[in-house]
Amino acid sequence: MSNPTDTSADKSTTRISAEEFKQHKQSPESQLLVIDVRTHAEVNSESLADCVHFPLQELDSAAVKAYLEQQGHDSSQPVYLLCASGQRAAKASEQLQGDLDHQLVIVEGGMNALKQLGIDIAKGSGNIISLERQVRIAAGSLVVIGVILGFAVNPGFYGLSAFVGAGLVFAGVTDSCGMAMVLARMPWNN
Repeated sequence: MSNPTDTSADKSTTRISAEEFKQHKQSPESQLLVIDVRTHAEVNSESLADCVHFPLQELDSAAVKAYLEQQGHDSSQPVYLLCASGQRAAKASEQLQGDLDHQLVIVEGGMNALKQLGIDIAKGSGNIISLERQVRIAAGSLVVIGVILGFAVNPGFYGLSAFVGAGLVFAGVTDSCGMAMVLARMPWNN
């Protein structure tokens, strides 16, 4: 892995382990620029100090660029992308790539990994279920409903279970989950 503080490399996206991020974050001279791309509800529930919040479902390159300029962050400073597990941070990197002059650094394992390492996490007033768990609950519920309706009402309802299964396979292959993007826009996540 390239050193995220090395500005001689191109401005491509790199990854940093949660352990390396923790060391950088706890360094006395640390002035890391961290963008948290989780939902509003997730950030209200728990957050890392000194992060700026740009939810992935609302991520706008122009707004991020304006924020960086307003705060006086020059392009020699890397921008760390943080989410719950690293998946949404990778998506955010894809959206921001090319629009920002900063090197983008994905924190592998996201908040989940940082919590396991014992990094200080501020607990908020919110008590929500993570987006990944919401997807598993919704997908599992739809499969069960499809099976029950297929058995009790009409075998055609088995198609609902098949549709959800196919969607999960698609999400796994493409690393893009439509159900997660829909759930992220739900009122309880805003």
